[in-house]
Amino acid sequence: MVSLLGIGWWARSRTSDDDSFFIGGRHLGSIVASMSYAAGSSSAWSILGVSGIAYSQGISAIWLLPGTLAGHVLAWFWLGRRLNEAAHTGRWVTLNDLVVQGVAGRERRWLLSIAAAIIACSFLFYVAAQLQGAANTFAEVFGLTEVVALLLGATVVLVYTMLGGFWAVSVTDALQAVLMLFAAVVLPLVALDAVGGIAGLSDGLEAHASGGQLSLTGGNQGLLAAGFILGMLSIGFGPLGQPHLLNRIMALRDRASLETARVVALAWFVVVLGGMFVAGLCAHELLAAVTVEDPERLFFQLTDQLLPPVLAGILIAAVLAAIMSTADSQLLVAASAVSHDLLKRGSLATSRFIVGVIGMLAVVVALVLPEAIFSRVLFAWNALGAAFGPIVIARLLDWSLPAASVGWAMSLGFGLTVVLYLAPDTPGDIAERAVPFLVAFGLLVAMRNKRAGVGASR
Repeated sequence: MVSLLGIGWWARSRTSDDDSFFIGGRHLGSIVASMSYAAGSSSAWSILGVSGIAYSQGISAIWLLPGTLAGHVLAWFWLGRRLNEAAHTGRWVTLNDLVVQGVAGRERRWLLSIAAAIIACSFLFYVAAQLQGAANTFAEVFGLTEVVALLLGATVVLVYTMLGGFWAVSVTDALQAVLMLFAAVVLPLVALDAVGGIAGLSDGLEAHASGGQLSLTGGNQGLLAAGFILGMLSIGFGPLGQPHLLNRIMALRDRASLETARVVALAWFVVVLGGMFVAGLCAHELLAAVTVEDPERLFFQLTDQLLPPVLAGILIAAVLAAIMSTADSQLLVAASAVSHDLLKRGSLATSRFIVGVIGMLAVVVALVLPEAIFSRVLFAWNALGAAFGPIVIARLLDWSLPAASVGWAMSLGFGLTVVLYLAPDTPGDIAERAVPFLVAFGLLVAMRNKRAGVGASR
């Protein structure tokens, strides 16, 4: 934490205006961009959530991996070059600059207001989930009350984000991604060795897992099974509309950096998500004799049981890294939507103030409305993906869109996600994860006019 604050102080000297505070002047290198993208995407759910859902849901949780990876592959290999070139050409600072491309006057302000409201609302819950994860970690390790733990974690994130902006967030995220990678390699390998390798893992699952946990479809049959798989794969829609991730691609300095960054980022996802999935399955055997009251805390039970204290401490630091690396990116993007997109002439002091306000509101949400980390993160992930993903695709396909259709697409994508999130669950939550995105995209397809524009030469 002291190191993070030190980076924030260092980055303060590189932050002189809104352009550097929110997007680093579009001079980000490949390694920092790729690792900060990976860490910003993964958050607490990649360490605590994936291991927890692998434990509670069993082998059917494997569908999270191809679903998540597919979205990142599309973001880096199809959207990436087009978005990066357009951001440099148009001197864009936020994703909303793409959303309102070619729109002027009152309609532009109307669209920016809708976009900013969606981003602020989604990230309020998203950041609250990260801070809740930090509080769980501090409380678990140090015996602090959750309120004290929450305030401690939030204070550190807010200070270095407000000090150094985009550069502080990107560099700290890259370092945190290395810690997360270390944890996702060490714990699964040690756990797999403890259960007796692949054969021991298979035997342990047979002995301790339920029938539903041993099914690739979560115990669903027929159309329900198909819906379950499609719902899990539909998580892949999310990366296409995440402002804090696409912001990293926009900030890359050139095409060569982009080509290196996408390979590093995707390799990171394979190792981290795959590793935590294996760790969650191993817990069926390793924790068979104890009660796992909260699957999202089994990571701590495994580290206590399997690792010496020093190594366990490093892995716990990786959990905090996962949490902070996402919260800081989201705070910055939420602030940019208000300061850059709405206020337009907001000063650097104003931008920092807005970061602080959004951070404090997220603390209140985490205290007043606690919820499972995985559930809250997926809600915000799906909402942002459905609200912005279809528009990003349409813009980069050079469709000429009436301002009204863009506004309706954002509103429908977000609104349907909220309604279906509150409705009873479907297998794999297919309704919440796929329907809003497809409805919003379908609206844009119906309203499109092909033109030469943002991505025509790309």
